[in-house]
Amino acid sequence: MDLTDLIAPDALVGSLKAVSKKQAIQDLAERLAERVGLPAREIFDQLLQRERLGSTGIGHGIAIPHARIRGVDKIVGAFARLEKPIDFDAIDDEPVDLIFLLLAPEDEGADHLKALAKVARALRDSDLAAKLRSSRDAATLYAVLAAGSAPNAA
Repeated sequence: MDLTDLIAPDALVGSLKAVSKKQAIQDLAERLAERVGLPAREIFDQLLQRERLGSTGIGHGIAIPHARIRGVDKIVGAFARLEKPIDFDAIDDEPVDLIFLLLAPEDEGADHLKALAKVARALRDSDLAAKLRSSRDAATLYAVLAAGSAPNAA
């Protein structure tokens, strides 16, 4: 599974202007709503409910908000590079500037966890993260994610 299997080029934001965790999640939920055929509010609510269990800020400026949602038929994602880092209650208390949001079918188990692990491994690669942080447009971000998730990459 490559990161590009999880994300469409139109689901990337090169310079998201969000001032809070909720605003960032809301924007990305809106980007995925039409793609999965669900109201953005429903997606947002499920993501926030998951976030209340514990922050999905994994450290080093990275967050991977995720939720399993009824009505989603396959694992899909959205990615944003934030214009300015925001507080995300991350495990290292550092602000977040890279967000990869994942939605999975409600009854999805192993593949959901594999997707989360794949995203976390890729984004924790310091070279890949640096390239993402220096990219401003969706096409470049997509290319960086595609290269970073190739089988022979990091």
